[in-house]
Amino acid sequence: MNASAYTIGQLAKATDTKTVTIRYYEKEGLLPTSMRSASGYRLYGPAERDRLLFVRRARTLGFSLEEVRELLGLADRQQAPCDAVDSLVAEHLQQVRQRLADLQALEGELQRLLACCHGGTISECRIIESLAGVSTEGGVGGALTAAGNRCVPR
Repeated sequence: MNASAYTIGQLAKATDTKTVTIRYYEKEGLLPTSMRSASGYRLYGPAERDRLLFVRRARTLGFSLEEVRELLGLADRQQAPCDAVDSLVAEHLQQVRQRLADLQALEGELQRLLACCHGGTISECRIIESLAGVSTEGGVGGALTAAGNRCVPR
């Protein structure tokens, strides 16, 4: 075996990637089909290692497989202008900002629900009532907050 060739296990260890993930990326076309040794083992070179690291970094940044595929295609055209990369990253950044806003709204809602809790038993739990959309104090509509306002999920 060539000193710069990796078996799938060695590649997995070198890139901190599970072998099943490497096979999946190969099946999905994110990695080229591997060479095979005389005994049938997959063999990968430094270029495949670097490509796998690129995929892992992009996935860590939250890019979808389709976006990673697009980024790889752009990366393979070294002399092309990077406008398309900029556009893809700007779009992804906007999606991340929207998710952050959604998470902040979720945080506020969870804080509001937690403020509804006065202790006691589950049968009196204002959070459970609010999530169920009913109140033991008068039907549908949610539980009461400490200030006496309805604790209604948004």
